[in-house]
Order: sequence, then C-alpha cells, then structure tokens
Amino acid sequence: MKRFAILAVLMLPSCGNVETGDVLVKGGTFIPGNDTIYPEEKTGAAITVFDFYMDRYEVTNREFTAFVKATGYVTQAEKGFADRTDIPVEQRLPGGAVFLMPAPGQRPGWTFMPGASWRHPDGPSTSIAGREDDPVVQVTFADALAYARWKGRDLPTEAEWEWAAGQGRPAPGRDHPMNDGKPTGNNWDGAFPVQNDAKDGYLGRAPVGQFPANALGLHDMTGNVWEITSSIWTASHAKGAATNKAAHVIKGGSYLCAQNFCARYRPQSRQMQEADMGTNHVGFRTVKRKP
Repeated sequence: MKRFAILAVLMLPSCGNVETGDVLVKGGTFIPGNDTIYPEEKTGAAITVFDFYMDRYEVTNREFTAFVKATGYVTQAEKGFADRTDIPVEQRLPGGAVFLMPAPGQRPGWTFMPGASWRHPDGPSTSIAGREDDPVVQVTFADALAYARWKGRDLPTEAEWEWAAGQGRPAPGRDHPMNDGKPTGNNWDGAFPVQNDAKDGYLGRAPVGQFPANALGLHDMTGNVWEITSSIWTASHAKGAATNKAAHVIKGGSYLCAQNFCARYRPQSRQMQEADMGTNHVGFRTVKRKP
C-alpha cells in the first residue's frame, strides 16, 4: 500500500543486571551498519554511545494496559485520521495496518484494517485476552514515547539499539549448534508469504522471552516484532529514496522476516516506519540513560 512502508564491525559492550526487567549497557565506540547485504545498512562513521539501561524485554500488552489505565491515554490507531486530507478516505478511520496470514480463501498480505488497535492487534475480532505477555503492537512513535515518558524513560536511538544488540546471534529461525539445534528467534519459517511451517513454535507474535537472550541478556532483539527508535529515517538511510521526515528507524526484524524475504533479523538491519501508523508487527522497548 502507498500509505505506509510496511514492511560491520562491532565491539561487544558489557552489562550487568540492576533490577528485574532492566539491563545496564556499558557505553563504547563502534562502527554501525553492514556493507554486505542491504544498501540502507551501509556502514557509517564510528559512533560513541554512553551507559544506559534497557528493558530486558519488549514492552508487553500487560505493561501497556497499566499505562492506559493510569493515564487514560488514547492511541493514534484508536483516534483515527479524520483530519488527514492527504491520505485516502478509507484509511482515515480508526485502525492500523494488519498482515493477513495465509489461509484458505484469504490472500496473504498487508491491508489497512479499520478497528485494529493495541487492544485488537490483528483486527476488531481479535483480542489481547490471554496474550498479556505478547509485545504490544499497533502503536506509533508518539504512543511509544508517551509510555516511555510515563515510566521516566525514553526510546533508544538507533545507535543505542544497535550497540545493545552487540555481537548478535546466529540468524533466527535456523538450527545452530550454539542453541542445541533450536530456533534462535521468532521469524517466518518457510516461503514468505505463502507458507509458514512454524518450526519456531509460533505463526505470529510470541510472548516475550521465549527465545535465548543475546550476549547482554536482552531478549527478542532480533525477531518477534520490529522495535521503534527515536532516530529519524533520513535520505542517507534511503540511499536515493526521498527523505521522509515523518518516519523513524525501526530495528530487529519481526515474525514476518524470512530467509527468502526481508531477512532483517540482524543487529545492523534497519527499516523505515511511518511515525503515525501502527502495525501488527512493530512494538518497542525503552531505555534510561545514566547521567
């Protein structure tokens, strides 16, 4: 759909646990990116990041529910886009982007789904009941930032996120002896978008923490859902495409990334996400920087 884009050399930082759910990421200097796969991942100049704490897991439905109950916050997907004359009329209703999984009589692919929201992530007939520990989705940059501010925290920059991802892990969804032959992350197993064998145990989103943590103790840094950062998507990322000032960099890939399509389940991967559009494969985690 035209309305939205749906979608190195690293020095390993050290860390220490400071409290349940938090990881201390020690700062350092590294070269971001990867010159061998996608052009938007091209390496850049060395970047230095400073010490910060990062959520061990992606923010969950349970945690976002607590935020909404405490504040009365209403997300962009719930409000809709009635004042946006620059987008098609059918996409101004409250709702969000939903990927339709392959099913009899259903063509897989992306659609704008009226009624989709963080409470109904895959459409109005779906619910988060019983899925409280799944990562929250159908949230925009503003929604994620509002949650982070409520917690006295922030969203990570792209550099912070990539640094925290550290040396990475073997490509998720593939057997590897370091993981006793088990999948290392939640990704698409099979030929996207028509066949998903669910060898990793999940057709869609998984509860957080179901796969091994990375070297720092952070779970789901590659796979499950993409994660919103505070970094603006720029022309230097797009490599010739128009700069979209209303878009942010997302990191880590999702359960829709497959070996044959969008194999972006690596720390260096980056993608664009429109700032005001929620989808059912994008979530976030927060950080708190040390003084």
